[in-house]
Amino acid sequence: MCATCGCSDDGSVRVIDLRTAAHDHDHAHTHHDHTHQHGPTTVSLEERVLAKNDALAERNRGWLEARRVAAVNLMSSPGSGKTTILARTVRDLGSDIALYVVEGDQETTLDAQRIEAAGCPVVQVNTGSGCHLDASMFAEALHALDPNGGVVLIENVGNLVCPALFDLGENARVVIMSVTEGADKPRKYPHMFRSATLVLLNKIDLLPYVDFDVDAFHRDVALVNPKAEVQHVSATGGDGLDTWYAWLRALSA
Repeated sequence: MCATCGCSDDGSVRVIDLRTAAHDHDHAHTHHDHTHQHGPTTVSLEERVLAKNDALAERNRGWLEARRVAAVNLMSSPGSGKTTILARTVRDLGSDIALYVVEGDQETTLDAQRIEAAGCPVVQVNTGSGCHLDASMFAEALHALDPNGGVVLIENVGNLVCPALFDLGENARVVIMSVTEGADKPRKYPHMFRSATLVLLNKIDLLPYVDFDVDAFHRDVALVNPKAEVQHVSATGGDGLDTWYAWLRALSA
């Protein structure tokens, strides 16, 4: 793998490898470190980090708008079915809308290979110890993809905490939840669900086999974020995907 120019050895999946790059927002001393500095110094550092990121995100947003491209930030915990939804979306919708994908993972190009096999331009961003994508990473991926019209789908690093804090310059945020994770997640991770434009409840084909209170889930999403739309889907069975596709078409119009 070539980490210098951002391409793979075989010239297929393009990779932006940030594993050895400095994590320049000192993540360990912002919202995770409870053993060292607290109070005004830590808060000030986090504010500076987020302010810098937000400025870059606005630059990304302007760049996308000039090219008539919509961007969707997909966020979830690992195992929710993000990549499966993405791969199926590419296969089913790729002939109607120009789609591009940014894959965020700590390591490997496994997900990017799945998306490429589905027939979509994709860039893999490997973050190493980083637990989320930020606006600078997204800017690098955008320049590698070079989209013109259509929709960029961003699969953020699997994590229900930190990705919610970092604006990438996207037009919409989609939080994907699976019924296997438990219905209490909106109350446990309110910042993530509060940031959502749309919530996809995935793996609904498994509802007969798991203990998941759908009504409670809807109530908790509405409590945390009354404006968020909730759609039920099954990435493997196809249930509800037409509604998801209609949402994407409307965003790209």
